[in-house]
Amino acid sequence: MSKTIAAIASGNAPGGIGVIRISGENAIEIASSLFSPADGSSIRDLKGYRAKYGNIIINGNKADNAVALVFRAPKSYTGEDVCELSVHGGMLALQNTLQAVFEAGAVPAGAGEFTKRAFLNGKIDLTQAESVAKIVSAQGQAELKASFNALQGVLSNEINSVLEKLLDVSALMAAWVDYPDEEIPELSESELSQTLDFAAEKLKKLLDNYDNGQTVTCGVETVIAGRPNAGKSSLMNMLSKTEKSIVTHIEGTTRDIVEDSVRLGDIVLHLKDTAGLRESDDIVESIGIEKAYRAIDSAGLILAVFDLSQKLSKEDFDLIEKCSGKNAVAVINKNDLQPEMDTAVIENAFDSVVYISAKNNEGLDELASAVSNILGVADFDTNAPLLANLRQKQNCQNAYENILQAKEALEMNITFDAINVMVDSAAEELLSLTGKKATEEVVNNIFSKFCVGK
Repeated sequence: MSKTIAAIASGNAPGGIGVIRISGENAIEIASSLFSPADGSSIRDLKGYRAKYGNIIINGNKADNAVALVFRAPKSYTGEDVCELSVHGGMLALQNTLQAVFEAGAVPAGAGEFTKRAFLNGKIDLTQAESVAKIVSAQGQAELKASFNALQGVLSNEINSVLEKLLDVSALMAAWVDYPDEEIPELSESELSQTLDFAAEKLKKLLDNYDNGQTVTCGVETVIAGRPNAGKSSLMNMLSKTEKSIVTHIEGTTRDIVEDSVRLGDIVLHLKDTAGLRESDDIVESIGIEKAYRAIDSAGLILAVFDLSQKLSKEDFDLIEKCSGKNAVAVINKNDLQPEMDTAVIENAFDSVVYISAKNNEGLDELASAVSNILGVADFDTNAPLLANLRQKQNCQNAYENILQAKEALEMNITFDAINVMVDSAAEELLSLTGKKATEEVVNNIFSKFCVGK
């Protein structure tokens, strides 16, 4: 028998209401031992999706007011009997109630154990389970929307539409090969070719959208670079809406990389404000400058900052060269001052140029539009099925390669029994992606990254 588990499901912080979730065969019995409805009834008699107001009783004394919400198996989040106790959200009140739940027979839930039980009980597949964690950690609206769509089964439905066709043709090929004397209709090459084309098209589209999907849902590593006093730290502060970086008129103030994550439009930028790019005899500053160059080389996006009130310098030209061939937006700062820069040089060197005044918080919308365009996600559809992580991508990539091999084999008139091996391999990868044939190690690794209580 599976143990009955319990945990705080409302976060480890004080709030108006705190929720303790109990799941398992004895969930309602355990909850009833410490919850007393105000009308004198018992929650043992409650049907699913019903609630009662009452009190938490600890050691025979009223400890808190509460609402008990009952879900009956299999129509619950986990697929088991579930009871959620909503009490006052002070951490001491929550901990006292949770301890009473443990003393009544429940055991502490592991990381992600409620969602893991939902997966094991067939309430959701593995892609939907992974979307739960993404919803909890979402930093941007696009990530939240895409993750919720995945929870609703958008990716699962896409994968299953491919799986269904692959399994159908696989069954026909296997039956025809294994029972040649039976009157089993032979699968036509045309039908097989159409199925393989359908699968290849669907999987390729998922793979092609992966990088943009990651940009939208996970954010992009972004470096703010430029010569000293170009306004890098002011831009960092404008984006983060706080004084994250020190801003002075003294060159070399920023000596190491300052990091923060911000939301710009629908995209999360994992920002790094780097040391000003220049030659320096200061050992500490030189180390910071070297770090800045390494950060530029590895960045997914560069915000190259230039000072409109100054003529272009050697450091500016070095930065222009460093940005060549990379996702980079030229940010021409200090448009509130008298211009001295030859802006034509910048506009010829960059595909995207934005004029701002970081000091006056001007140009943020234009920068958001430029970043979205340069990353290729301006028209990205968060309602479309998206591969959420490398595990899903690798399964999809392996399946796609097997389909391509099957297509090639069909064109070479290879026998169906050999082609079926490739089709079966593709199907195995997709079954692993959705969790229908995922290994225990993969499943445990996924849920170990969840928070306790989810």
